[in-house]
Formats: sequence, structure tokens, C-alpha cells
Amino acid sequence: MRNTADLFSINHSLSPPTSIVSMVTLSRIIKYGWQAFLRNGWLSLSTVSIMILAALVFEGLILFNVMGKTALESIQNKIDISVYFKSNAEEDAILNIKRSLEGLEEVKSVEYVSREQALAEFKARHEGEDTITQTLAELDENPLLASLNVKAEDPSEYAAIASYLENENLGDLVEKVTYAQNQVVIDRLVGLVDTMKKSGITLTVFLAFLAVTVTFNTIRLAIFSNREQISIMRLVGASNIFIRGPYTVEGIIYGAIAGIIGFLILIPVIGFLSPYVGRFIPELALSAYFRTHFFTLLLYQLLFCIALGIVSSIIATRRYLRL
Repeated sequence: MRNTADLFSINHSLSPPTSIVSMVTLSRIIKYGWQAFLRNGWLSLSTVSIMILAALVFEGLILFNVMGKTALESIQNKIDISVYFKSNAEEDAILNIKRSLEGLEEVKSVEYVSREQALAEFKARHEGEDTITQTLAELDENPLLASLNVKAEDPSEYAAIASYLENENLGDLVEKVTYAQNQVVIDRLVGLVDTMKKSGITLTVFLAFLAVTVTFNTIRLAIFSNREQISIMRLVGASNIFIRGPYTVEGIIYGAIAGIIGFLILIPVIGFLSPYVGRFIPELALSAYFRTHFFTLLLYQLLFCIALGIVSSIIATRRYLRL
């Protein structure tokens, strides 16, 4: 007669390995989730449609940030503030101010233009204009002033740079600072970019909330329609994970399908918009950027949509399954 240890070893040897049980359970959860997705029909279609809209806006926000950053850098390279020095200011003093400006975190670059260089550039710009050429020839000395052209790291920092240059300690050297002339353009540029970013984020959050709400209601209805089956599963001892799993899988399916379809819709849209974006921002080839970052953008979109589906599923199952 076998002892207890022998019986335990036989029973243990006859039971399937834990890994096999886990794989079977996982495959069943995925199967039931896919069946629930197909069974819901029009509800699944409406859920995926809302998620596609949210995905398109999310991807559009990413691309807009790229366009906004490129446009900002392009315009920033064309906008600067200039500080003109008095005619008696010594070059060493001007170069000292240049070095002090370069030490500021707000400053991207500083270009020194001497009086002689300013005169040569002025003559080159007005070459062929006899009146100006004759007037310059009659002057005994160079009428132009030495200057520093200052570019900021960010347009919003020009005010701080201008304030630094208008310091009383530099009053004996500085003739004028041109920030006031460009202030309106700079402020409008900063305000426009900030407004568009905030609008894009607001729209993305709204559509994400809408997608979560629709997915949540879809899964809630699925739970309600399967309440008898869920009760039976509880009675026979099904685990919480096994009961909740199919609804989480259903949410993942919604997100994955919406992400892929949304990205496929985006491809021809990018091709259509690219020439127009190129006219507005010559430095950015939108189609080339999209091709270069194709898989990264696709991954972001899939993660965003799948996250929406998972969050919706978790909220719905926690509220209505009472497990």
C-alpha cells in the first residue's frame, strides 16, 4: 500500500504544469474578448470611431508641435534685437558687453557688427542708388554705429535681454535698443504658439475623455448582457482575472484597431498637407519627417489608443463586476 508521499507525488505528476494552465487561461481570455468585440457589432464600431478621432487629434498634436517648433526656430532666426553703441564707444568695451551677453542663459548667439562692417553692408544693400552713394561720399566720417545683434534661446526671453541692455550702467555706451520695435511681433508670435498648443491639448483631452466614456459604456453593456454567465462563472470558482480579462482584451482590441486605422488615415492626409506646410515652413519637409519617424509615430498612437481601451475597461469592470 502506497504511503501518502507516494500518492502526493503521483497526483502532482498527473497535474499539468502551471505554465500550461496559464497559457490555456490566457488563450481563453483572448478568445472570449475577441468574441465579445465581434458580438457587440455597432457598439464596437462606434467605440472604434470615437477612438480614431481621438487618435488623429493626438497624432496631429505631435505633428503640430514639430511644425510649431520648426516655425518658431525659423522665425526666431529672423528676429533679433540690436543694441547700437554711441560713436565714441571703444571696441574693447563693446566686446566686453558681447562676452557678458554670451554668458546669459537666455542668449543663443551674439554677433558684433563694427562701424566699418555696417557701412560696407549698407553700401552693398544700396548699390546702384546714386543719391545715397553721393551722400555718403560727401560725409567726412562714417555715420553708422557699431552694434550687437542678439538672438535669444526663446522669443519670450527678449524682454529680459532688453532689460539687461537698458541697464543704467551701460547708459554711457548704449545709444538705443531695438526691442521696442520688434516687441509686438515677438509677443504675438509667443502668444500664437502658446494658444495653439493649449487648444490642441484641450481638444485631445476632450476626445480622449469621450473615447473613454464610449468604451466604458460599451463594456458596461457587455457586462450587463452577460450578467447570468458571469454569475455562473463565479459559482464554479472562476478567478477574478478570468472574469475581468475578456473585457480588458476587448478594450485593447478597440485601441489597437483604432490606432492602426487612424494611422492609415493619417498617411494620405500628411501627403496632401506636406506641400502647403512646406510653403509656410520651408525648413520642414513634413512627408520626409513622417517617413523618418514612421514607426515611432505608429508606436505612440498605438500606445495612446490601447491605454484608452485599458483604462476604460478597468473603470467599467471595477464598477460593475463587484469582484
